[in-house]
Amino acid sequence: MSVAIENFVKAIYNNDIQDHHDTKPGNIAKKLGISNAAATDMAKKLASKNLLQYEKYQALQLTEEGTKMALNVVRKHRLWEALLFKMFDMSLHEIHREAELLEHETSDFLANKISEYLGNPKFDPHGDPIPNADGEITTEDTSIALSQSAEGKAYIISRLMSDDKEFFDFCAQNGLKYGNTITIAKQFHKNKMTQISINNNTILLNEDFTNIIYVNEI
Repeated sequence: MSVAIENFVKAIYNNDIQDHHDTKPGNIAKKLGISNAAATDMAKKLASKNLLQYEKYQALQLTEEGTKMALNVVRKHRLWEALLFKMFDMSLHEIHREAELLEHETSDFLANKISEYLGNPKFDPHGDPIPNADGEITTEDTSIALSQSAEGKAYIISRLMSDDKEFFDFCAQNGLKYGNTITIAKQFHKNKMTQISINNNTILLNEDFTNIIYVNEI
């Protein structure tokens, strides 16, 4: 399949499963940086290939075959992120950028070799689950958004759900990394801000960050 098709089904999958956003063609167009007309044309094309279900003005739904394709691309992307992070200590933004290119040039054979080399990891450096070779996610997601955390409790950072460079730069500078421990000092519910303690530092985060940083209670 072409890069455009793989990116299209992956965008639908990510919008639906990871970001919980609407999967109407207009939203997928925005995510991919293409026109609404191009997204609609692609949706109709992929519907004819039984990769998705298309109805005018309705959200796009991947078929079983389309979901399998999306998960295969996601698996390769996240394995490359894990490998690049381990081998070259690249930033989270850099590994995402390079994995976007490498995922389309990777055979299933190479993906399996990368997974074996890494010890068959369950999560990538962002904390996102890595599908197995059968296109299955075997881990249970029990994380919550930082905005939903409780005052006075300690949490482990489980996911950083973004592809924005400034966000990752901020996280790196302040120790907000997958697997690190934080304590919730104060929840400012009215102003939608959260004060956290990490590495003896206090940080105040607004909802733009607290809604995309996910944690698990210790």
